[in-house]
Amino acid sequence: MAAAVQGHLGADPSRPLERRELHLPPKQYAEAVVQDLPNGIADPVESGDYTGNGEAPPTPVKKTHRKKKSSKDIRGQAEQNKLIEEKYRSGGLTSGPQDEDYEKSLELDETERKHFARNRGIKLVSGRTAGAGWERSGIRWAPLNVPLKRRLQTLVVLFHTLCIALGLATFFFLCAIPLMWPLLFPYVLYLLFSDAGTSGSLWRRSNWLRSLRVWSLFASYFPARLHRSQELPATRKYIFGYHPHGIISHGAFAAFGTEALGFSSLFPGITNTLLTLDSNFRIPIYRDYALAMGLRSVSRESCINLLTKGGANGEGMGRAITIVVGGARESLDAQPNSLRLVLRKRKGFVKLAIRTGADLVPVLAFGENELYDQVRPDSHPFIHKMQLIVKKVLGFTVPLFFARGVFNYDVGMMPYRRPMNIVVGRPIRSVQTSHPDEAYVDEIHAKYVTELERIWREWKGEFASDQMEGDLEIVG
Repeated sequence: MAAAVQGHLGADPSRPLERRELHLPPKQYAEAVVQDLPNGIADPVESGDYTGNGEAPPTPVKKTHRKKKSSKDIRGQAEQNKLIEEKYRSGGLTSGPQDEDYEKSLELDETERKHFARNRGIKLVSGRTAGAGWERSGIRWAPLNVPLKRRLQTLVVLFHTLCIALGLATFFFLCAIPLMWPLLFPYVLYLLFSDAGTSGSLWRRSNWLRSLRVWSLFASYFPARLHRSQELPATRKYIFGYHPHGIISHGAFAAFGTEALGFSSLFPGITNTLLTLDSNFRIPIYRDYALAMGLRSVSRESCINLLTKGGANGEGMGRAITIVVGGARESLDAQPNSLRLVLRKRKGFVKLAIRTGADLVPVLAFGENELYDQVRPDSHPFIHKMQLIVKKVLGFTVPLFFARGVFNYDVGMMPYRRPMNIVVGRPIRSVQTSHPDEAYVDEIHAKYVTELERIWREWKGEFASDQMEGDLEIVG
């Protein structure tokens, strides 16, 4: 029966005119033949061959009108068939056709993609993008092809900046070695009772160490230069007053702690000694390095001994000392593009000059304050107040400063590479007396300030920063 039906359907025409010519009954369901039935058997109701068995015929399938396929649909179907064919040929994984919106979204940037998703009603929350921000980071890193000379300059300045910490680290490392204890114990006793920093003797001073070429690298890091206003005779003794203190007084060390800037050439016959805190001569290892560099204590006893002993005549002739007059208090005012000197009430060095018969020589270092940034006292008054308390209790303070780093230009404790010009003024003579009255001290102090202001007035156009805010300011 199935074969007969199949054959009948295969020979039976479907057009009405042809059926009339062959005297066949109308074929009402010819367009609704189901093509995918098993063995090609069509529904007998659709073919008109249903004879009935006393029951109602089955409900015919509802006729549907298929939309004619466009050329685009035909090409899409061909692509789909091609994908399926490739799948079965290769045995690999084949992805389904991609949505046009998805393809479009791949071509959009991040901002447009968010807008596109919002228009479609999609609520998508994304995490942060890995690596975002590095291309616009505020830190400028040093390139790898920096010349060797600049690398050596940085190394020497780094050593000078960390020399106290390096001395302490070396000492504690040696303490961890039991074999060194028999040597360290007498060394510590000598350290506690030694007066090498205050005796006025310079026998530990090494001119060879002070003249090493590495200090030329130190000075050229900024770079720094030393200038004199007039020659100073070697038959006198002098007190150089260095201004401003800055954060670490790099200019004072370069000019008066070494021969990097040619002090002996500018002032022949004068032996200068840079003074620092007396507590530095109680730091293991570092104190020996400082003594060899010619540094001495800034205590009153040390100053008098240096200016009254030794020299060409045994009474200090041809000797000089350098005092950073503003001290730790002035370091808190060391702001870039400003020059604020703590000097109005500082008269102890003037009395010292009168008592020892030394000439006062003002020194102004243009650019010393520009080497570091630090927290401003007006923006952080509480921090500034705590720093003053530390200064009063311990005799020194710690400015909260920052500058550049070893391998970058924006973050670190290395000083900026900014020029320093250290100008030595004209000497101010005084009449030696053991008990100077206050009026005479004020007179010499006023002359000293006047000479300092002259240096500023004459050389600020040449050496001061273009961003300098205001004028020279002298405070208590």
